[in-house]
Amino acid sequence: MTSITISDNKKVYFASDQHLGAPTHEQSFPREQKFVRWLDEIKDDAEAIFLLGDLFDFWFEYKTVVPKGFVRVLGKLAEIRDKGIPVYFFVGNHDLWMRDYFEKELNIPVFHSSQEFTINNKSFLIGHGDGLGPHDKGYKRMKKVFTFPLFKWMFRWLHPDLGVKLGQYMSVKNKLISGDEDFKFLGEDKEWLVQYCKRKLEGKHYDFFVFGHRHLPLDIQLQENSKYYNLGDWINFYTYGAFEKDQFSLLEYK
Repeated sequence: MTSITISDNKKVYFASDQHLGAPTHEQSFPREQKFVRWLDEIKDDAEAIFLLGDLFDFWFEYKTVVPKGFVRVLGKLAEIRDKGIPVYFFVGNHDLWMRDYFEKELNIPVFHSSQEFTINNKSFLIGHGDGLGPHDKGYKRMKKVFTFPLFKWMFRWLHPDLGVKLGQYMSVKNKLISGDEDFKFLGEDKEWLVQYCKRKLEGKHYDFFVFGHRHLPLDIQLQENSKYYNLGDWINFYTYGAFEKDQFSLLEYK
């Protein structure tokens, strides 16, 4: 378990679901600029930064090729890492085909499942959130197909011009892949990530659960000393999380 101690006047930041590239590069470009401005503003007081998946609406790494574009956000992340600020990346359902590009080029560790962290002596369970909890069975089946080694091997034999174009089309159009969500709160008994967190608490205590994927900013008290946060997105809400001392805040970037 990774442990982080926050220095005086520093914070740990969390963001998720930027979906850069969707529905087109031209339409997502203002979102990329806005997200880069946010990264630039927080770099001076960031103890660490957590990116919880779906930074890209589609991402596939060939052995020597990655999707074209996103140079501004990649350059800003490189600058942040060069300053010595830790960045942790969790793959989402749109960028689940990420391999080692971030690790080799940016020195950013990549996680393919939820991870436990201790931050200022508070226990966190952090991840993207897709496929967790009850229900969502169609997506869970689809995810098994897309993460199956043979399928990835077959896809990699497509020419990148065809493979990336096909992947971008599927990512935008196919609801099973895109994980489109209703932006209305469904109630704790129907929010599957809330149910997942409550089940986890039956076996182990966590002070904070932090996830993305849902696209809806959520702040839910699970127990007296345990809370669940969903970070929202950078399409409709432009929300992010900030943890300072022992306080987690869900904020909007304007």
